[in-house]
Amino acid sequence: MRIRVINPNTTQAMTATIEECAAAVAGPATLLDAVTAGMGPASIESHYDEALSVPGILAAIAAGEREGVDGYVIACFGDPGLDAARELARGPVIGIAEAAMRTATQLGRSFSVVTTLGRTVGRAADLVHHYGLQRFCRGIHACELPVLALDDDPDARKIVTEACRSALEADGADAIVLGCAGMADLCAHIRAELGVPVVDGVAAATLTVQSLLTMDLRPSGRGESAPPPAKTYTGLLSSFGR
Repeated sequence: MRIRVINPNTTQAMTATIEECAAAVAGPATLLDAVTAGMGPASIESHYDEALSVPGILAAIAAGEREGVDGYVIACFGDPGLDAARELARGPVIGIAEAAMRTATQLGRSFSVVTTLGRTVGRAADLVHHYGLQRFCRGIHACELPVLALDDDPDARKIVTEACRSALEADGADAIVLGCAGMADLCAHIRAELGVPVVDGVAAATLTVQSLLTMDLRPSGRGESAPPPAKTYTGLLSSFGR
């Protein structure tokens, strides 16, 4: 099976981290690669960034469909463009926020999310409600570290770890969900430090796609899952016409 992990931002170094973490859990029969969006923001830290990341995601999905990719991971905790991507793809498309939060519900009665900037907390809360997981989520906390600083700041691991520790103390949760794909490589360290389950959405989403494909399960392609109606797009979006 072929699984493609899409980094919706345009920072190649983050794509490399994401690919390493996804490949670490992929099975021996899985051909996995990660791609960087060909257009969009360098990082996604606002509704504006998220909206402008979606064309790059959809272009990557369309390319994967031409190349015979079987399933996809959208590696941004806002799960940008997820519904639209599912209309384009024949196989499963999984967002890392949904995968991480659903995985955490199987590890205890509650979880806390630790994300990057405070301005992204609202989006994470929206997703908790969208996925119907309100009774599991005890809190959403920001470490106030910009996304790109996760790779550049030498204190990033310490800052995120301490934010997770504080979240546990504040919420009394059973597990931590890491709220950014750029935190994926911190998962094992934080788990060892805190002694609780720490869920990285990149790994969780990769294994979810792999499991669905192993069971030969794919979207129905009916109703909202059907391909979007063919129509003309103009201007900068002209290449997205079908």
